[in-house]
Amino acid sequence: MEAIIKTNKGDMKVSFYDNDAPNTVANFTKLAKEGYYNGLKWHRVIPNFVIQGGCPNSRDGASGMAGTGGPGYQIDCELTGDNQYHDKGVLSMAHAGRNTGGSQFFVCHSRENTSHLDRNHTCFGKVVEGVDLIDDIRQGDEIISIEVIE
Repeated sequence: MEAIIKTNKGDMKVSFYDNDAPNTVANFTKLAKEGYYNGLKWHRVIPNFVIQGGCPNSRDGASGMAGTGGPGYQIDCELTGDNQYHDKGVLSMAHAGRNTGGSQFFVCHSRENTSHLDRNHTCFGKVVEGVDLIDDIRQGDEIISIEVIE
């Protein structure tokens, strides 16, 4: 399964790790199909580390602090698959401790500063087209939509 993450800077095509993180992929694609990510912002951008989005509090008009929200439930981490290595373009679940992920995710800028995340955060896909856009995203840029391709 694949998806197109449409941003105000351009589109990134993602290939999912269906075999390594099936529950995380199912959760992310369910939220995407429901339009959950539409209009959210990249609320955390750390150069040479990650861009992070998926917080409902980053939507224009939201009352909560960006980076603190989620879908109202938590999912378990999936850390034993073959592709659990954070490299440039990898999508991974953000969390506030093991098994507390929900909707927030990040995309890695490089392997250099993300290897400590391996088997601590669930890798569930990778940007396969538009990788250069990861470096162009700035805090406050918009996730216009995420289109799932089955």
